[in-house]
Amino acid sequence: MITPVLITLFERDLNKLTEEISQYPDDSSLWVVKEGIKNSGGNLCLHLTGSLQHFIGAVLGESGYIRNREAEFNLKNISKHKLLNEIENAKVAVKDALEQTSKKELEKNYPLPINGETVTTEYLLLHMLTHLNYHTGQINYHRRLLGFPQTTE
Repeated sequence: MITPVLITLFERDLNKLTEEISQYPDDSSLWVVKEGIKNSGGNLCLHLTGSLQHFIGAVLGESGYIRNREAEFNLKNISKHKLLNEIENAKVAVKDALEQTSKKELEKNYPLPINGETVTTEYLLLHMLTHLNYHTGQINYHRRLLGFPQTTE
């Protein structure tokens, strides 16, 4: 079944997100936006954790998480520690939901339309994995553009 593979990949990629956020030297650097860049690393992190906790944790896993998408892009100056906690919360929500998902449920239509289309749950999960990677790459680029190269810890 694909769910153990998805659990492994989501965990790997959420660990990469943790690594990227940890590379920012301080809390304020997470919220810097340069000309031509729409979102800060902090807002992209909030967006990722919010979308994962909503689409996977709440919809599939019935976690009770309530998403505030507008806040994901409007909140500022949240500490690195809080962002890292949100990543851990997303990791738990994804794992818990996927552990409960059967092969039959993967083949069923996902309960909400995605970009206006009806898709299977399996499609949604793969979409969320690529979404995570896309925005994690943006965070990596944002950090390096600000002059914060990767450090070894």
